[in-house]
Amino acid sequence: MWCVAELDEEYIRRMEDILAVYERPLSEREPVVCVDEKPVVLHQEVRPPLAMRPGRVARRDGEYQRCGTANVFCGVEPKAGQYFPKVTAHRSAPEFADYLLAVAIRYPEADTIHLVLDNLSSHTRKAVVEHFGEKAGSWLWDRFTVHYTPKHGSWLNQAEIAISQFSRQCLGQRRIGDRASLRRQTLAWSRRMNRHHHPIQWKFTRKKARTTFDYTITRSRY
Repeated sequence: MWCVAELDEEYIRRMEDILAVYERPLSEREPVVCVDEKPVVLHQEVRPPLAMRPGRVARRDGEYQRCGTANVFCGVEPKAGQYFPKVTAHRSAPEFADYLLAVAIRYPEADTIHLVLDNLSSHTRKAVVEHFGEKAGSWLWDRFTVHYTPKHGSWLNQAEIAISQFSRQCLGQRRIGDRASLRRQTLAWSRRMNRHHHPIQWKFTRKKARTTFDYTITRSRY
């Protein structure tokens, strides 16, 4: 569901900026990467499930043990169909900084990496500099051209689509009781996705945005 609380000047500016990035052709020199986080509740089986056999469906006990939570950074290069999730204990600023380093390492030859993010407080240059120091942190942050979604505009981040795929195809209805198991399942999912190259078919353009939301702008303005 789209939630647009107020289509003000700032919302339009950020939306136009992100949609313009999505309209760029696939490029090794300027890849477009979308990143978001997904919290995962860890559940452990109390009793072993009963496997499926002829004449009987598989069964799972309704009782489970809660084993804390984990975080999954979900990054995707939509047009290339490349997914790079990472399981962490939390979604803290240091863990976000480490994740950005892993993203930057994937594109050593890029002139810049267009990075689409929401407005979480840890998604800032400050978080990266505080973790790596002024020199290394500034270098890392400058590897990216950051594009922030507008407030109530998380639907503009294609990482949300990657998270939906990950939730359905990797997590499903299964119970995962610890981060190590979650990492194994996540790695297996990302390898399968990247082997077959599943690009995201994003079709909402700036032209469609202007028609849908009934606004007009001059080309020089945005």
